[in-house]
Amino acid sequence: MPANLTPEFLAAEEQYRQAQTREERIAALERMLATVPKHKGTEKLQADIKRKLAQVRKESPKRGAAHATPFYVIKKEGAGQVALLGPPNSGKSQLVCALTHARPQVAPYPFTTRLPTPGMMYFEDVPIQLVDLPPLCAEYAEPWLPQVIRYASLSVLVVDPTDPAVLEQTEFVFEWLEQRRLPGPRLLVGNKADLAEAEQSFAALAELYGTRCRTVCLSALTGRNLDRFARALFEALEVVRVYTKVPGKKPDLTAPYLLRRGQTVEDAARLVHQDFAERLKFARLYRLDAGRDGLMVERHHPVEDKDILEFHI
Repeated sequence: MPANLTPEFLAAEEQYRQAQTREERIAALERMLATVPKHKGTEKLQADIKRKLAQVRKESPKRGAAHATPFYVIKKEGAGQVALLGPPNSGKSQLVCALTHARPQVAPYPFTTRLPTPGMMYFEDVPIQLVDLPPLCAEYAEPWLPQVIRYASLSVLVVDPTDPAVLEQTEFVFEWLEQRRLPGPRLLVGNKADLAEAEQSFAALAELYGTRCRTVCLSALTGRNLDRFARALFEALEVVRVYTKVPGKKPDLTAPYLLRRGQTVEDAARLVHQDFAERLKFARLYRLDAGRDGLMVERHHPVEDKDILEFHI
């Protein structure tokens, strides 16, 4: 009897071949076992996978492995880490390619993405880290996905509005997250706006889910509304930019300090130097629009986006 191995199994098998650590081999073998077709023709293959899995689990972790970072955890960089969720062929990888220098594999067949792929996107002068993740669907979901989503600053759900099953796919993702007590996506993205009827279909979806998250319809292929997508992420991360200036000189507008909304002048001073926060007497607040030109503020004054601070110690 032929095995009829699925694309999901073949992807897991390739993941196993490329695995470099004990944890990566275990994750790949578990995925192989979960996706291998269950019938008489694969009984020997199933037994072989179980044998390999048992052997790897018996291996002693290398010294220091208990503190090693799992392969699927991407170190946070920039203003925040955004996990891209979505069903197969929704265009997540193409979106990352369009907005960053990362080059995840883009193909017209499902389950192209097998491992997390990070890329740095910029909203004006603010770096935001996007992480392309394997597809999330009823047929299969990587067992480590919940940990990645929980670790990220927020998640975005990317769908193809022209897919006849888009409503079921969207509802599945929301329910899957809720069942695992994971935060819902802060942004629902309808990709492929360049295709006929995509905007009309997404408008109906946005009406259903617009009260649960923000919505943006875009095209990663043509670049349509990518600027709206970037701004929506920046606003969802609740980041504010603070620039600094030396008394008597022009402000340094090349690289802002990034703080969370609600943080204060004292927090900004601490980012510049610990001594500034401890010895700070007051600060002068300037704005790019000159709306608060040289206003004296105390250390507990909350900062706003694009504030320019001159510290006095």
